[in-house]
Amino acid sequence: MSDTQFTNRLAHETSPYLRQHAHNPVDWYPWGPEALERARRADKPILLSIGYAACHWCHVMAHESFEDEATARYMNEHFVNIKVDREERPDIDAIYMQAVQTISGHGGWPMTMFLQPDGKPFYGGTYYPPAPRHGLPSFRQVLESIASAYEKRKETVAQTAAELMQRLQSQAQVQMKREDLNRLILDDAVVSFEQSFDRVHGGFGGAPKFPQPMNLEFILRAHHRTRYPGALAIVEQTLQGMARGGMYDQIGGGFHRYSVDAQWLVPHFEKMLYDNAQLARVYLHAFQATGNPFYAQIVAETLDYVAREMTHPDGGFYATQDADSEGVEGKFYVWTPDEIAAVLGRDDARIVCAYYDVTEAGNFEEHNILNVPQDAEAVARELKLPVERLRAVVAAAKPKLYAARAQRIWPGRDEKVLTAWNGMMLCAFAEASRVLDRADYRQIAERNAEFVLRTLSAPGDGPRRLLRTWKDGQAKLNAYLEDYANLADGFITLYEATFDARWLADARSLAAAMIARFWSDATGGFYDTSDDHETLITRPRDLFDNATPSGGSVAAGVLLKLAAIDGDEDASRRVVESLKGVSMLMRRYPSGFGQWLGVLDFYLAQPREIALLGDAGSAALQSLAAAVFRPYLPNRIILHAPDEQGATAYPLLEGKTLFGGRATAYVCEHYVCQAPVTDPRELEEQLRA
Repeated sequence: MSDTQFTNRLAHETSPYLRQHAHNPVDWYPWGPEALERARRADKPILLSIGYAACHWCHVMAHESFEDEATARYMNEHFVNIKVDREERPDIDAIYMQAVQTISGHGGWPMTMFLQPDGKPFYGGTYYPPAPRHGLPSFRQVLESIASAYEKRKETVAQTAAELMQRLQSQAQVQMKREDLNRLILDDAVVSFEQSFDRVHGGFGGAPKFPQPMNLEFILRAHHRTRYPGALAIVEQTLQGMARGGMYDQIGGGFHRYSVDAQWLVPHFEKMLYDNAQLARVYLHAFQATGNPFYAQIVAETLDYVAREMTHPDGGFYATQDADSEGVEGKFYVWTPDEIAAVLGRDDARIVCAYYDVTEAGNFEEHNILNVPQDAEAVARELKLPVERLRAVVAAAKPKLYAARAQRIWPGRDEKVLTAWNGMMLCAFAEASRVLDRADYRQIAERNAEFVLRTLSAPGDGPRRLLRTWKDGQAKLNAYLEDYANLADGFITLYEATFDARWLADARSLAAAMIARFWSDATGGFYDTSDDHETLITRPRDLFDNATPSGGSVAAGVLLKLAAIDGDEDASRRVVESLKGVSMLMRRYPSGFGQWLGVLDFYLAQPREIALLGDAGSAALQSLAAAVFRPYLPNRIILHAPDEQGATAYPLLEGKTLFGGRATAYVCEHYVCQAPVTDPRELEEQLRA
């Protein structure tokens, strides 16, 4: 019987991940009152399965178990089955991920949780195979064991759930010691990163190896603050290793999720919007710090990939691309020498294969992941070619190989638009538009900001309200702290790219909504869900910076920038409370607090306050702005006024005048300013001082 003969409730959802399971023989429910009421009324345990569209092992478990009719019948008879897209519902994911980690000591996706009808968990794990292997029981064995326990030992199950809830609540309520906010926390973090640094391949630890862009950003900040060369060496070796390895798509641009080995060669092939947003900014900042054009090239290739393959015609950015095509992981991306020769001809293929390490033996399941293990000069010497000839052949080959690859069956794409992730990519395009002088990137950023405001703003009175996700014309789900914070951060960055005051006003509006809906004076920090959110078994408050920064760390950074702009002492107070709340964690576990460490670095610094006066469209003003964005200045704010009359909106602009009637720049610290300058070179000298 074909699985397409079945249709369940997930067919009515917008999430591509949920719709992937719409024709399973499993009687899936989306998370909601209907499913919870069904479990309560039938007195059945809930089987909660959480994953996401680009997750390879989610696809594997779906094919092995959820498409199997016998397994589905057992699930339907003994459980109420709920499927959740973790990208749509990070609150549910966070709560039950904490539970599964408490139960098993590890987590991941697909996540498989078993709950009482009231939502309280009592058992869980991640991927379960269809037959016992590698020490794991089969999925069917787990199902039978759980069903038997619930039917025959319900009191024991209830006691287990109560004990687990007690542990979860005690973890949530633990009061961390609030330590002084000082540079010692930053210095100790650098030492910790040095100790875990892989001096052979770059990155941190061994296999699997994740890019960790927030930690790289912090280490780059540390180099800027201390001029310690070891910090810059960590960043550069890691960025070079990733960009030359198979984790980077050498033909199409953009980064895969992570490397399964220590040398960045074999990736997990899915591509995530949030990874590429964060990595594009790290490479952009490395370009500012070093002037190395290779980093600018990686930024441009990554953002061009997003613009080409991950952007809705109306301006929203899509969420992910799958690892699999035709049911095979990585098939879309790998090559054989004959395939390359068929596109380029034998002579050019010989050069390109040598450069990208393509061999008959292959480096991945008898195929080749393109990577660049040697410098162009070394390859040219081996081939006895001028290096200019090699570079020209490789450059000409890229678009040809891309066009040939585009004829293959593409990996699936999750085309939902998530507010938080769009805010991250908005930051990347907006900042790159200034640093790389790319007007097209500015236009992409502006269209994206307009799209998000138009489609993901909810009507209503009071502070601005956002929604989480949009697809096919339908926006839904209450937004989370990370949505408000990342979008506000994107608006601040877009203001700096355009000097359009509306974006700064929008950022302030979102910051006010964050405080109104998410801040708690009792905890001295932000919750991840709003005060009027659906009631779950706990109210999540994840402080760790994981694959994406925590909502709290981004929110603190936004408030810190706005406080510097507005002179808002109340915003500053909340930043200090937030930082003190994680001070001990930053010191003990710096690798999980990269974004927080960056906020602390900004807080402890003397940020440059840069005021630009003059017509925003004039060449003179744009030349001054270019001088501001040329160097790496992680701790700075920029404000613009068109003339003296406009220099009243913010304290930094008060009293500023055009010097000699020309576009003028003021560089200040704590509102004490150096002499006004009109020459970009003089401005650069002041910024370097």
